[in-house]
Amino acid sequence: MDSVSRVNGGIFESERKLQQTLYAQTGLDIQIAGLRDIYTESDLPAWFPLVPKTCAVRGPKFFGFAPGFVDLLLEARADLAYFAGLWKYPSLAALRWAAKSGKPMLVAPHGMLDSWALRNSSIRKKIARWLFQDAQLKKASCLRALCSAEATSIRACGLTNPICIIPNGIDLPDRASGYDRNALQISLFQHRKVILYLGRFHPKKGLANLIAAWNQLQATANKEWVLVLAGWDQGGHTAELKAQATELGIRWADATPQTADDSSIIFLGPQFGEAKARLYAQCDGFILPSFSEGLPMVVLEAWACGKPVLMTSECNLTEGFAAQAALDIRPASESIAEGLRRFFEMSDQERQTMGQRGLTLVKEQFAWPKIANEMMLVYGWIIGGGEKPECVLVR
Repeated sequence: MDSVSRVNGGIFESERKLQQTLYAQTGLDIQIAGLRDIYTESDLPAWFPLVPKTCAVRGPKFFGFAPGFVDLLLEARADLAYFAGLWKYPSLAALRWAAKSGKPMLVAPHGMLDSWALRNSSIRKKIARWLFQDAQLKKASCLRALCSAEATSIRACGLTNPICIIPNGIDLPDRASGYDRNALQISLFQHRKVILYLGRFHPKKGLANLIAAWNQLQATANKEWVLVLAGWDQGGHTAELKAQATELGIRWADATPQTADDSSIIFLGPQFGEAKARLYAQCDGFILPSFSEGLPMVVLEAWACGKPVLMTSECNLTEGFAAQAALDIRPASESIAEGLRRFFEMSDQERQTMGQRGLTLVKEQFAWPKIANEMMLVYGWIIGGGEKPECVLVR
């Protein structure tokens, strides 16, 4: 992995739980390697009982050059290596590890070969593809797609490797220890209903269009609803969003009791652990107006908490639309505004029923034990051959 901490966002959450579940179910000798960053030490305990090993990064952080990474991989003496993510030095290290060890590897792009993702920072990615990324992808014994749409994106890049389609999973919260909305420590918006976004503040998430849509709805929504944007900044995008809200005349605030109570948008900053759980418990709906995703953990988390969702088809969770657990919006301000209007017009009971459908969906299709079992079948097939697992597509 690039990072074994929260810096890796949803990839950190999903890959950590996958490997922990694999270990618990099979007792495999699983060794984790990643790049060191400012959150590594504080987040390493979250991997227990696994103990990741990390390498220090030298030079520009965006590339993640870690001179000892290849040696770290070789020391593991693995029969198979699984690499999550693209574009950084670990992909180049993976190529060198494969050449020296002669062992197979499985690569999970996590949506990074989607057409929108490829257009973002396209020059840098074209250079990476030419230098090492295409070679690593072609060398892989198998590629992991999180959904059929991602498998299509992988094929569109000219890759003919076998592809296993294995989604992210989710832990179901302990309902008995859930949070009572009226007893929450955070009391910034208890008298209003909450639409929540949680994740990176990055242009691909569609937050600028969300704020533009919210501006269209201020007259009808401002007194009853509040838009809560929680997450961590990337590339200064948070400041751009705040400037946009100011220019549109939207009252916004950072999370301070003195200013947030009558604001239409609240910027909460990063939320982890119990703070994140409390936020899901307090919201009345979750929104992800993204231009591009692999398979977003935050939507699965919202459903696991019984919350209704508004999302784009680019989130690659069409199961949610089929189950009537989510409203389908486009990543454009007009469509987002229309989706929010429909959501606001629903009764509380209708929204709650929608959220319960999401909870049923994740219980049936996205529980970690089921996901880990499929991954174990793929590992065994890559290493030992035999009958191809049903989740694997070949050309």
